[in-house]
Amino acid sequence: MADATMRNAHPQQSSRPAVRNLWFAFTPYIAVAAVHLGAKLADSAAVDTWTKPLLMPALLLALLLATPQRLSRATLLASAGIVLSWLGDITLGNFVVGLTFFLLAHIAYIVLFAQAFRGRVAKWTPVYFVWFGLLVWMLLPHLGALLVPVIAYGLVLAAMATVATRGGALLALGGGLFVLSDSVLAIHMFYPDPVVPQASFVIMLTYTAAQGLIALAVLRSQRR
Repeated sequence: MADATMRNAHPQQSSRPAVRNLWFAFTPYIAVAAVHLGAKLADSAAVDTWTKPLLMPALLLALLLATPQRLSRATLLASAGIVLSWLGDITLGNFVVGLTFFLLAHIAYIVLFAQAFRGRVAKWTPVYFVWFGLLVWMLLPHLGALLVPVIAYGLVLAAMATVATRGGALLALGGGLFVLSDSVLAIHMFYPDPVVPQASFVIMLTYTAAQGLIALAVLRSQRR
């Protein structure tokens, strides 16, 4: 996979003081994610419910604390992706509404990755679309009226993961984990028999890791 560097869309823009230690900036996000995942394992519905809406705000805080270019195009697009993901998190009780917000989040990430990173798309990325086709084929008898929204979302998700490979290994891993998270979610929601042990925990573990890696990749590129 080609190495990548962040383009400076506004070279004349002055930098702002940023938190130099990324671990410090990400501490609130890591803490909230750890509590949320612990609640999943402990089957604590109350803690699960109140920590989930805090995940993306904590990640947005990390991004804004650590970025040296708060008003750069890359930071704004990354922030848009995080905010749209948060809206998806809190509205997923209405599946189509939540799915729409996540689709928009992936579009924001696609634009971010396409504009901000110089690397080439990895040659192996068609595997995402092949996997998506197999997943739809497996779930087809169970999707019903949700077939079209699921296909639209899956194509955008696969495109996001594909374009993420422009940004090097860290960003590509984030995109891949997003695909894994949503694949487990789809199987867990639509397949008649449970096939993934601790599916809810796996979904949120891969989701929080994916979002964190995407934000981290953007920040590391800005600091080069």
